[in-house]
Amino acid sequence: MFHVKHDVVVVGAGHAGCEAAAASARLGARTALVTLSAEAIGRLSCNPAMGGIGKGHLVREVDAMDGIIGRISDLSGIQFRLLNRSRGPAVRGPRAQIDRAAYASAMQAELAGSPGLDIVEGEVEDLIVDAGRVRGVVLRDGRRIDAGAVVLTTGTFLGGVIHLGDRTWPAGRMGEAAATALSTRLGALGLPLKRLKTGTPPRLAARSIDWAALPGQPGDDDPVMLSAMSDSPALEQRPCHISGTNAATHEIIRANLGRSALFGGGITGVGPRYCPSIEDKVVRFADRDGHQVFLEPEGLTSDLIYPNGISTSLPEDVQVAFVRTMAGCARAEIVQPGYAIEYDAVDARALSPSLELRALPGLFLAGQINGTTGYEEAAGQGLLAGLNAARLAGDGEPVTMDRSTSYIGVMVDDLVTNGADEPYRMFTSRAENRLALRADNATERLTPWADAVGLVGPARRAHHRTAVEAKAGADATLRALAVSPTEASEAGISVNRDGRRRDGYALLAHPDGGWHVLDRLRPELRALPRDVRDSIEADALYRTYTDRQRSVAEETRAADSLPIPSSLAETPIPGLSNELRQKLQARRPATIGEARRISGMTPAGLALIAAHARRAIA
Repeated sequence: MFHVKHDVVVVGAGHAGCEAAAASARLGARTALVTLSAEAIGRLSCNPAMGGIGKGHLVREVDAMDGIIGRISDLSGIQFRLLNRSRGPAVRGPRAQIDRAAYASAMQAELAGSPGLDIVEGEVEDLIVDAGRVRGVVLRDGRRIDAGAVVLTTGTFLGGVIHLGDRTWPAGRMGEAAATALSTRLGALGLPLKRLKTGTPPRLAARSIDWAALPGQPGDDDPVMLSAMSDSPALEQRPCHISGTNAATHEIIRANLGRSALFGGGITGVGPRYCPSIEDKVVRFADRDGHQVFLEPEGLTSDLIYPNGISTSLPEDVQVAFVRTMAGCARAEIVQPGYAIEYDAVDARALSPSLELRALPGLFLAGQINGTTGYEEAAGQGLLAGLNAARLAGDGEPVTMDRSTSYIGVMVDDLVTNGADEPYRMFTSRAENRLALRADNATERLTPWADAVGLVGPARRAHHRTAVEAKAGADATLRALAVSPTEASEAGISVNRDGRRRDGYALLAHPDGGWHVLDRLRPELRALPRDVRDSIEADALYRTYTDRQRSVAEETRAADSLPIPSSLAETPIPGLSNELRQKLQARRPATIGEARRISGMTPAGLALIAAHARRAIA
């Protein structure tokens, strides 16, 4: 019988799996990436795009830790836009349209060239559990792979069922089998499973669309890349186009709601609130007679168009009818119908902050199995899970990411503390410290930490060192500037005639100021790379606020680090409500910080728990 030993086994080769396998291998762990088909590695299951507001922040953070999603996106991007460009730097999000085929090809080449990483084709049917710990996997054909740790990144394959009108069938995505045996096994192991739902729109034939009738949406003239290691796009750039639904579209949809799997009672799983189906939009926003739809190309050589905004589970004939009411789509041909898919997920409250199951050591979870939605959220979890799996296999201690220093930390903390009643999506508003958690400073925040835990390679390290040195030199120059009110006025900046001299940061942050002023005053600053200039400008704009946020965050972190003995959950705490006592027993937080984020926790309850924790460890 086939029998091999690896340090880490990663199950699933979507965005979480690719990132987990790459991270594990970078740490020197011998890693097996198990996938049903090597040709499906890096496949974009839904929209042909990466990044955006919140999501672009996650991509930059993964990239800062020498992850691969940003670099692969830049290699395959056919349009780049910085969203929220007119707003503050904290909420600007880099986004790219992706060539599906180019992305998959680049990802497969990246992983194939990773030392210590083996690609194994097969279906994982069982977990090897010994003495209460996961120690490998068994494939459907009987092959066995022993390992020090296993990472599950099953996406929508775990117990997946596709819904299209009144038709349903088991599948992980269109044309690919579901992982039913593994789902059954996880249930038998006592994992807290639940059903979630997502969906996708129909794919249209580009040749059947009247492009002349539609306004175009080009990319930025000065594209901002997703990876700090990239300078410019690698592929030819293409525009998107804008269409939309209208009263006629909505009339057809309303008349056929009973034939929708979502409204016909065929779906029990909870779908993503912030990415609803077109049926859901028509019902929830009944006062609106139209919704914008972006027609996104799926690649330079593909004839497929992704109509972003009309995810649906209506029957195919209804999809054809309502699509043809949209501008430019009167003769549109549907190449693949849209559909909804239900799948199993695990209640993430069963996980530790390292993404290891508390009750089943050796098993890590990442991606949609934890209740999230989106490539970017999956990649962030995959990197952390792969890192910790490799550390566990090497007898190392787990590491966690703090919500005050990363969006990945925010996401993981949200998941393991409160779980996800609906597919979780990252928003900048989820972070208390968001002015400091910007896309432009991800490398400053995370590359040194990632280097310390072994994730960063020589090229990334050298690139970061160069950027740090450039910013340090510019910082010294800006702080040394001492511009008088008269000099400021001569430079076109209106300030109070108070006799106070202003440094370069004050000039950058002033409404009349900016780099055009500083470049005249200090011509040597013109040579700074754009990403360094962007980061410095954001520092200047937020300097007062980030100093205040940093102080609050440090105080909170110090208080939140107080450990809670495990025995405290069973200890009577006078004055603590029955509700909070039950939640304390169910959640068993390891620190005051974890207890603080338990849903429904009150300041009074937290004070009681902290007081008893101090007595217990005194």
